[in-house]
Amino acid sequence: MVFIPRKYRHYKAALYLMLAEGPIVLPVLILTGIAAHDTYTTKLWQDGANNGFNSAPNQIVYALTNGRTYKVPIVWSSLLYNYDLVLGVLSTFILLTKVPVHVLRFFHPPVSAIVHGALCVLYACAAAFQAGSDTTDPRHPQHGPPWYITKPCKVAYSPSNIGYCQQAKALFAVTVIATTIYFAQTVLALISCFVTKEEKEAYRQRQQEKQDERDAEDRALREYEEILKSPGFGPGMPYTPGITPMPSAYFPGGNPQAPFTPRFGGYYNPTNPGGAAPYGNQSPMTMTPATNSAASDLPLRNGAAFDAKPTSFGTHISVAEVEQPYFPPPPKKATK
Repeated sequence: MVFIPRKYRHYKAALYLMLAEGPIVLPVLILTGIAAHDTYTTKLWQDGANNGFNSAPNQIVYALTNGRTYKVPIVWSSLLYNYDLVLGVLSTFILLTKVPVHVLRFFHPPVSAIVHGALCVLYACAAAFQAGSDTTDPRHPQHGPPWYITKPCKVAYSPSNIGYCQQAKALFAVTVIATTIYFAQTVLALISCFVTKEEKEAYRQRQQEKQDERDAEDRALREYEEILKSPGFGPGMPYTPGITPMPSAYFPGGNPQAPFTPRFGGYYNPTNPGGAAPYGNQSPMTMTPATNSAASDLPLRNGAAFDAKPTSFGTHISVAEVEQPYFPPPPKKATK
C-alpha cells in the first residue's frame, strides 16, 4: 500500500510562508522588469571600469579587432537580466496559483516539495549569477561579487548611476530573501512527506473501512439480483429486502400469471342469496377463474351491486340494505 501524504504537519506555518512570499516576489518582478533590455547593466559595468573595479565594456571591440574571442562575464551579460525577468514572472504566476490551491487543501506536501525545491534552485542560481566574478581584465580583476554589491553606491564614478546601483543592490537582496523563503518551504514540505507510524495506521484503517463499505454494497447488489432471478418472484410484485413474496388477492400463490380475473361487488353473492350469511361463502373481494362467458366478466350486470350508502361499518349488512344501482340503457342509433 503506497501512502501519499496529503496534509501538512504544520499547515499554518506553510500558509504564513506563502503570505510572506508575496512582498518579496512582487519587488522581484518590478526590479527585473526595470533591468530588462539592458537599462543599467552596461552603465554599471562602465562605472566600475572607470573606478578600476572591473573590466571595461570596450574590451569586446579590442578582442574582435585582434581576432580573439571574448566571453562576456555573466554578471554583465544579457543572459542575467533576461533570466531574472523570466524567473520573476514564473514565481509570480506560481504564487497566484498555489495560494488558493493550498487553502483548498489540494497543494499536497510532495507537490509542494517539488515546486518549492525547483524555485529554490532557480533563485539560488540567479543570486549566484548576480554575484559573479569578472576576471577578463588581468589589470583589474574582480574576484567575487561586483562593486555595486560589495561597496556603497556613493562610490559610483557617475552620480547618475547611484540610483541604478541601489536598484541592482535591492534586486540581489530580494533574490537572496526569496531563496531563503523557498528553502524553508521545501524543508517544511519534506518534513510533512515523512509520515509517522500512527499516520500510516490511521490511513490503513480509513482504507479498510472504505473497502468494507464497497464489499457490503456488492453483496447487497448480488443478493438483490439473485432474488430477481428466483422462480417465486414474478414481474410486478413489490419487493422488500428480507421478505419473501406472499400470495395476494389478485395473484394467488404468488404467481401474477395465474388465470384469475378480479370480480368486484362481493357484498352480495347472487349464487347464494339465501345463505346463512349475507356474503355466502365469498369474501368482499373474490377471485374467480376467468371464463369465456360474458356473465362472469360483467358481474354488475348479473345482479351484483355495490353498497352505495352503508349505514355502518359493521361486519354484516343485510340484503335489504343493498340498493340496486340504476344503469340507463345505451342510446339507440338514430334511424334515417
